[in-house]
Amino acid sequence: MNTTNIEKQNSHLDLTDPDVKNVFALYENHAEVPYISPQRNLHEWVNLVNIGSESLVPKRNMIRFEEDVLPGHLILLWRINFGTFTTISGYPKYFEYDYGINADQALQELIDKGYAKQLSALDSLPYLNAAQLKAILKQFGLKGYSKLNKEGLMELAKAELTEEQISPHFSIRGFEITPSGKDLLAKYPEPVDRHPKKKY
Repeated sequence: MNTTNIEKQNSHLDLTDPDVKNVFALYENHAEVPYISPQRNLHEWVNLVNIGSESLVPKRNMIRFEEDVLPGHLILLWRINFGTFTTISGYPKYFEYDYGINADQALQELIDKGYAKQLSALDSLPYLNAAQLKAILKQFGLKGYSKLNKEGLMELAKAELTEEQISPHFSIRGFEITPSGKDLLAKYPEPVDRHPKKKY
């Protein structure tokens, strides 16, 4: 059984489960078994693979780079680089089914390795709309904001409020790629070059 790096993404799996064994058999010749979500119906998925309705994660997507990241990590990093990725952004199913990663875990790994960072509340103000910004300013009793546009509202909030004051008033936070993250994408352009593109 291919248990290479199983502790990195698949430590939750029961290796005595017949369905799990069937999945691992399919990936016997991969560098490691892709992430398998606890919510996946393994029996059904294996049957779909056998009839050609589902595909295996490509072998190349399960080969780690020297930084101990997979191509899927780079796709997530590329996605963050658009500046629209936040704590409420969903993860397309391709992260698991095409790239074999647990995207939520991969995000934390990118942060831990210094390739991405979560923005502060003040730096996440652009993800709020004007009405939300006005509601926050009103709670602090600030004046002169009623006719301001979104840009003006953000400037007022940053001028008058601290991170500690504003942080509890909204939960959404953005993410940002770091210079090290940009270097990593430049070092390994192939995964992004192969990835189907659309505008975000």
